Amino acid sequence: MPEKTAFLLSEFLKTNQVSTDTRKIKEGSIYFALKGENFNGNLFASEALSKGASFVVVDEDINADPQKTIKVQDALMALQQLASAYRKTLKAPIIAVTGSNGKTTTKELIFKVLSSKFKTFATQGNLNNHIGVPLTLLSIPQDTEKIVLELGANHLKEIELLAKISNPDYGLITNVGMDHLEGYGSFENVAIGHNELFIHILKFGKNVFYNKNDKQVTEMASRFALPISYPPEGLKIIENKFFIKLQTSSGKIINTKLPGAYNFDNVAVALTIGLYFGVKESDAIQAIEEYQSSNNRSQILKTAKNTLLLDAYNANPSSMELAIQNLSSMDAPNKVAILGDMFELGKYSDQEHLRMLQIASKENLKFIFACGIEFCKHRATFPQIYFYDSRDQLLSWLNHNELENCTVLLKGSRGMALEKLVEVL
Repeated sequence: MPEKTAFLLSEFLKTNQVSTDTRKIKEGSIYFALKGENFNGNLFASEALSKGASFVVVDEDINADPQKTIKVQDALMALQQLASAYRKTLKAPIIAVTGSNGKTTTKELIFKVLSSKFKTFATQGNLNNHIGVPLTLLSIPQDTEKIVLELGANHLKEIELLAKISNPDYGLITNVGMDHLEGYGSFENVAIGHNELFIHILKFGKNVFYNKNDKQVTEMASRFALPISYPPEGLKIIENKFFIKLQTSSGKIINTKLPGAYNFDNVAVALTIGLYFGVKESDAIQAIEEYQSSNNRSQILKTAKNTLLLDAYNANPSSMELAIQNLSSMDAPNKVAILGDMFELGKYSDQEHLRMLQIASKENLKFIFACGIEFCKHRATFPQIYFYDSRDQLLSWLNHNELENCTVLLKGSRGMALEKLVEVL
């Protein structure tokens, strides 16, 4: 262990506090001066000390107390090295979750199930990148019994780095879809990127969980001696209205608060992992039934006028296709799709936005609204679809043209912020 990392670890263990933001600093925190496109944390190091930081870790010369200043080559790398060192002090097994779609819902379901028996810690919100994962690791209490980490990436070698930092014992790839194609460059590279998790665990971890109905992920898991498969034998969907209802092989019913058959795999792996770690089936089922998605992910909202399927946290072609198909299959009145642009598709953007419109136009939907510059490129091809250059343009139209007694899907990338349409629906 590098000398500076060892020193930082010894100091960190005194308070268990780090900070990258002087606005939220706590007494005794170690402040890391991170840099971004529009900020330079080195400029705030003196302020961090004045607000009670025990030390500041900087990668530029600054005018501050030299006794409390630790100069390194790269402050972000120093944060990652500290997180990796602290991870080695944790006795709890780490289960890492990555994949194209469903990472957060899967992580939350696993957390709920394991929490029914163990003191469990999971990634908060979306802290799943090269900064978020180290900060997550450094916030885990020493007495934690199980850890569920979400790993996200938008280019090759990123999962490899996150796995090196967190060194997970177990891994799970939810699926391989068409996400972050701009960064990855191709669908094949998306698969290679996700597989970096399994490669790391094969060398340094214990085992992986894999979806036996997914040929690509099954192939990735085939290098392990005894990988753990899901869904459990006999688990099936017995009802798919607004929420899916499942039945286990023993006949027990699982009444979820999750919409869409696409959530079946998320429930299945949470149940599988719970049983693997010794959670009683009845406790696991209760935990799954209690779970309710939030933060604009797979949410069903009933307003005074409509029923909304709010899935607007993010979107890629794989998840949007599933969302459209799920809406179409629902036994519900007046089905409406509101689709927002999908970001980070690079050279695939034109063809994938066109493909989504082709899919939606063939489904049994009362109205289709498409908003965003990318969708609007195909306006002339689909006269039956309502196109809007922006979300605000659609918002204005909805203010003057009420939708009532409809089941409305809202699906788009984070930057489209389609949840802002909820107020008029």
